Amino acid sequence: MFNFGWGIVYVLVNFSLFLLCYRLFGKKGLYAWIGVATVIANIQVTKTIDMFGIVMTLGNTMYVSLYMTSDLLNERYGKEEARKAVWFGFFTLLMTTVIMQMALFFTPSAGDFAQEPLEKIFGLMPRLALGSLTAYFVSQFLDVRLYSWIRKFYPKPEHFWIRNNGSTMISSFVDTLVFCLIAFSIPDYGWNVWVEILLTTYIIKFVLTAVGTPFLYKARTFKFADEESSSYID
Repeated sequence: MFNFGWGIVYVLVNFSLFLLCYRLFGKKGLYAWIGVATVIANIQVTKTIDMFGIVMTLGNTMYVSLYMTSDLLNERYGKEEARKAVWFGFFTLLMTTVIMQMALFFTPSAGDFAQEPLEKIFGLMPRLALGSLTAYFVSQFLDVRLYSWIRKFYPKPEHFWIRNNGSTMISSFVDTLVFCLIAFSIPDYGWNVWVEILLTTYIIKFVLTAVGTPFLYKARTFKFADEESSSYID
C-alpha cells in the first residue's frame, strides 16, 4: 500500500516539476525536459516495484511526460518544433548509451566502488537498449503526426484534451508494443507473462496520460514575452 501512496506523490512531483521547468525557461525548458526525462526514464526502467501484487517497472511517469512535452510543443509552437524535440531526445538517449558503454570498458582502480553498480544499471543487454531506442523513435514521431492529424478534426482550444489524450494513448501503446517485442522475447517469458507485461505497462501509461492532462492545460496558459511574436498560430 505504501508504493501506491508514494506513487501518487511521485507522479504529482514529476508533473509539477515539468510545469515548473516550462514556467521558468519557456520553450528551452521543454527541450531540456525532453533530454533529461529521456535519460532518467531509461535508468528508472531497470528498477521494478510491486503494486497490488503486480510487478512493474519504474519509468512510466517520465515516459508519459515525454509525450506531454511533444504535445505541448506541437500545440504552442507547431509540428516542426515537436519533431525537432523528438530528434533531440533520441540523440540524448543514443549519446548517453554510447558514452556509458564506453565508460564501462575502463579498468577500475583497486579501490573503486562504482564499476559494479554502473554495470548493473548501464550494462544492459543490447536487446533492451535497442528496444528502448526503437520504441522511443517510432512512438514519438507517431505522436507528433497523430496530434497534428487529430487537430484537423478537433481544432478548438477546448478540444486540447482530445488531441493530447488521443495521440498519446495510441502512440504509447505502440511504444509499449515495440519495446516488449524487442526487449522481452515471448519464448523466454511465455505468452501469458508477455501479455501481462504489455497490458499492465500500457494501462499505467493510459492512467498517467489522463492524470497529466490538467497539468498540460495549466502549461498552455503560460505567457512568455520573448515568444509572443514567434508563437505558433494554427
